[in-house]
Amino acid sequence: MFGKPARPPAPPQPPAAKAPQAAATLAPAQAPSAASQTESAPVAHDIPSNSVRKTPIAASLIAENMTLEGSISADGELHVDGAIKGQVRVSRLTIGDSGRIEGEITAESVEVRGKIIGSVTAKQIRLAASAHVDGDITHEQLAIEAGAFFQGRSLKFQRQPNPATAAILSPKPTEKPADKPAEQPVAAAG
Repeated sequence: MFGKPARPPAPPQPPAAKAPQAAATLAPAQAPSAASQTESAPVAHDIPSNSVRKTPIAASLIAENMTLEGSISADGELHVDGAIKGQVRVSRLTIGDSGRIEGEITAESVEVRGKIIGSVTAKQIRLAASAHVDGDITHEQLAIEAGAFFQGRSLKFQRQPNPATAAILSPKPTEKPADKPAEQPVAAAG
């Protein structure tokens, strides 16, 4: 019942061979074109591999008993319970209670319960009560729970507006009405 297709797939045939049969059984207004027959039912081998839905990638884990030296870069999520000495560049970073990073961190989102010595740059940063951060934080959103330690600068960065938004937000030069003449300076008598 599960895992079997409802009907077996038809063997692939060239569109030219199918078109005359379909045209003979349908009215001329309803006759499908050869292009619509091939596009309406894509076969798995016709779908590009990059358009197939991928399963979410599991978070990578640096366990409590691990120490890494060097830079780490990934598109996914990283959970650190061990120690890293070096640059970290990931989409989402979670530093557990026993986690420690010495170096520069760049991510979309960072949650800190452990220790960071170095700079952090992320859209969203959350420092839990057990967090210890010694370094500058550059962020769009920053949340610091009571009890967290933070020594450094908090720098809020703003995204660059796109050109359409910039035109709307930029001040326009003052325009003088066409029907009113511009004021002329009056010479002082003297």
